[in-house]
Amino acid sequence: MADNSADLVNLDARPAGNRDPVHPSITEELISRLVEQFYAKARQDERLGPLFDTRINDRWPMHLDRMKNFWSSVLLKSGRYKGKPVPVHMAIEDIKSDDFRLWLRLFRETAIDVLGQDAAVPTIIAAERIAQSLWLAKFATPFDPVPDWMFSKSA
Repeated sequence: MADNSADLVNLDARPAGNRDPVHPSITEELISRLVEQFYAKARQDERLGPLFDTRINDRWPMHLDRMKNFWSSVLLKSGRYKGKPVPVHMAIEDIKSDDFRLWLRLFRETAIDVLGQDAAVPTIIAAERIAQSLWLAKFATPFDPVPDWMFSKSA
């Protein structure tokens, strides 16, 4: 039997993922507008506003910069975001399942307004996947289905 141990050396290495933006019209400037407008709306929401303000307090500029890096990484594959969103959201004790529905509704509206329909579609799909992941981590047991409102077709 041949010794293939040399072939096993790099098993933990993964090939680089697709580095193409989710849509060619999305730019850093549009991501900045998306983040700024979304959080302006979220802060005005009677449920989401206090949730964000309680956690963020006077650190809004830092949070917005972090979110711009996050969405740049998601939408442009820039790799600028270096964080762990699941533990952050798990630590928010007063977050409720329905808060994700509210967040997605505002995000969908803002994405369409800022990016236009064509670029908003893959952006919203990415946001829904992120919301699903966070919702599952926070609220689900292994056999719970993701709520239908997490998908655009039922929004």
